[in-house]
Amino acid sequence: MKFFGREPAALLALFAILVKLLAAFGLDVSTDVQAYINAVAAAAMGIAIAVVANDGLGAAIVGFAQAALALALGLGLDWSADQQAVVLTAVTIVVGMWDRTQVTAPVPAEAAKSASPVA
Repeated sequence: MKFFGREPAALLALFAILVKLLAAFGLDVSTDVQAYINAVAAAAMGIAIAVVANDGLGAAIVGFAQAALALALGLGLDWSADQQAVVLTAVTIVVGMWDRTQVTAPVPAEAAKSASPVA
């Protein structure tokens, strides 16, 4: 799988290097913030891969939300652990509700009932 003719790992490495270059030449960010920015970029790439592969989009979205929250906290967002937990729980529930409408069982319920052993 390629994006813009390149492997996702190569694009992430390029992005990480660009962040370091910007920090070296004027962008005032610490190494921690650079790590948070790269984590969000990796999570965004996870979403892109999940969309292209048609697999695991819900998990990628929840991971992106976690990375974005970590970045926001690193940039100074002052939320308590309870507030963070509520927001991430809400994201997980919304994604789960959406996933539920997208998932189909590989075997119809009627076939599963008839195939199950009788006790």
